[in-house]
Amino acid sequence: MFALARRSLPRWAVGSLPSANASQMAIARHRLQSTLAILEQRDGVLNLGSLNAFTAAQKLGGEIHGFIAGSNVAAAAQEAAKVEGIDQIIKVQSSAYEKGLPETYAPLLVENIKKGNYTHVVAGHTAFGKNLLPRVAALLDSQQISDVTGIETDKTFVRPIYAGNAIATVESSDSVKVITIRGTAFAAAIPGAGKAAIVDGVDPQVSTSAEWVSEDLAKSDRPDLGTASKVVSGGRGLKSKEDFDKVMLPLADALGAAVGASRAAVDSGYADNSLQVGQTGKVVAPELYLAVGISGAIQHLAGMKDSKVIAAINKDADAPIFQVADVGLVGDLFEKVPELTEKVKNG
Repeated sequence: MFALARRSLPRWAVGSLPSANASQMAIARHRLQSTLAILEQRDGVLNLGSLNAFTAAQKLGGEIHGFIAGSNVAAAAQEAAKVEGIDQIIKVQSSAYEKGLPETYAPLLVENIKKGNYTHVVAGHTAFGKNLLPRVAALLDSQQISDVTGIETDKTFVRPIYAGNAIATVESSDSVKVITIRGTAFAAAIPGAGKAAIVDGVDPQVSTSAEWVSEDLAKSDRPDLGTASKVVSGGRGLKSKEDFDKVMLPLADALGAAVGASRAAVDSGYADNSLQVGQTGKVVAPELYLAVGISGAIQHLAGMKDSKVIAAINKDADAPIFQVADVGLVGDLFEKVPELTEKVKNG
């Protein structure tokens, strides 16, 4: 007859293994995260405003890589590599991607996302980002989260809805989270002493029927509307393009400000559509926003209500713009604006 000896097991080995606590799981998840920030360039020059994608990526945690593509992007990649906290810059140098056609750029981006096994893809909520990322999300079978203004966790995001009248907190369970961020909510990262590695990305060279034909750009020596610290914006009250240029441009020059316009002014032909501020235009948040002849429709307010100081000039004392303005002047803009321009010049 044999006696069986039973070996005693340590307490932790009896039954099922204990689960890690929440903080340990968060740390493990953080280590597995990696974000690809999409950068913009034109003619080989890095769009510094697109570096806000790095700022958002840093809030997500984990490894951060940048991506840039175009015909001559070596210098732009080197500048982006100077941002501290960035691990790698991926560049693809090809004239096929110079103009950012989404039909060719999206397959390129998806190929590099899959190769890098990224958990997050971040781009600015710009014309480029809004045109590109929905295609990328579709190819990845992910639900895009647009116009993000806040990042609570790696899967929980805050975004405005109903023209900014309500704020939604959304959670994504997708394996790859594709988001665009509002530029005014994340300050652009500043190149410094960073030394990120620069590597060549994968180029699938996908053929497409889309072809770049031409572009007609409105050029100006004034500050860029999207990044200017001061903006003077005109509305329908200016009555014509001639009056718009006659009244608004001297004021902008005197203040060193960018020029903007309401949708009503753009639709009436007073200003180029690249100057439109609002829900369907550009979203700005300068130190000073001066609205001239703008009534203050909710669609316009959605594009500028985060400005630090809002000033308004309008002959209608009941105009909605005065409800959000820090400073308001009721009067005829054709008298008050030239008077203000002269005082600024002489001051």
